[in-house]
Amino acid sequence: MVSPWLLVIETATTRAATCLNVTTAGVSCEQSAVNFCRRSELFVLDSKPLLFPSDFPPIRRRRLTTLQVNLGYRCNQSCLHCHVDAGPKRSEEMSLETLDELLGFLRRGDLTLLDITGGAPELNQVFRPLVIAARGLGMRVMDRCNLTILEEPGQEDLADFLAEHEVEVIASLPCYLQENVDAQRGSGTFEASLRGLRALNARGYGRSDGRLLLSLVYNPTGASLPPSQCALEAEYKRELKTRYGIEFNRLLTLANMPIRRFGSWLQSTRQFDDYLGLLKSAHQAANLEAVMCRDLISVDWQGYIYDCDFNQMLDLPLRQGDGDLHRLSPVSPNPGSPNQRKRLHLRDLTSAELLRERSIQVGEHCYGCTAGQGSSCGGALA
Repeated sequence: MVSPWLLVIETATTRAATCLNVTTAGVSCEQSAVNFCRRSELFVLDSKPLLFPSDFPPIRRRRLTTLQVNLGYRCNQSCLHCHVDAGPKRSEEMSLETLDELLGFLRRGDLTLLDITGGAPELNQVFRPLVIAARGLGMRVMDRCNLTILEEPGQEDLADFLAEHEVEVIASLPCYLQENVDAQRGSGTFEASLRGLRALNARGYGRSDGRLLLSLVYNPTGASLPPSQCALEAEYKRELKTRYGIEFNRLLTLANMPIRRFGSWLQSTRQFDDYLGLLKSAHQAANLEAVMCRDLISVDWQGYIYDCDFNQMLDLPLRQGDGDLHRLSPVSPNPGSPNQRKRLHLRDLTSAELLRERSIQVGEHCYGCTAGQGSSCGGALA
């Protein structure tokens, strides 16, 4: 019997047609998506009240190995799928003082990986000092790069900087077809992304020797689950090499989270309940063992700590004295409740071991990480 989630998964044959065939009142899908992203900078429908309470299974932390830091929400793009609601008009960014506190924690901890994200993290003043310091500590460093940032004024030497410090690049490219990429990320984005990939290839990224790792990230263009990561990676490698002469090391397929901008789009198109139902029906308990939040913490631009980047966007911080929080509803906290305790900051965390075995705050959005083949910042889980 075919699993129900396989029946609704996006296939290679339908993926190319998705954006080309959908129209909204005579407006192309590309223009509709762009218009929505522009409106969402002014108003975003809040999906947080729709995610609690939740019956997602309780999970606990293991040993902390990865710190994912969001340097701020400013970006040179406004993408439909963005769970951060990032864009050019956002002003939040990490200060030098918070950078010092972040580096202090990295020196105290025994972490192996620093995962840098945003917004476009490269726009932040602390990006390069953070990379240099983390590499000096012997850490692996990942940069979640949107590719078009390589052409922004002041970033002309960015590709050289990344290669010099052997930074692993995680680059967003939601399709190898121009129509689909521009529909999700804005007109002209695809060609700019190709130029960025060629610039990285020219500096040694994406080669089989694995010295300079280049990973691409795929997100579905709508309210569907991503296809098989293994099969799609082979398709990407064939098409990008044949069409454009571009090479990369691996493809990461990520499910879209029903929060922030994408959650708002789901509500505005009356697809929120159906999409959440899809995620829940596709839940695979085996994926709970590999979800990223068990080994990772997310840190925001102010230095506050969260279980994951998605909880950061839902404003679900870790708090001092938190115990078993997996059933806690964060929507309407009562005075004196655990929600009123002080947010946990990097400066408060004297040892990463303090987080071991701690309960993780979960909600309905967490099904986005366990649906089907699973999804995390590192791609599929199964």
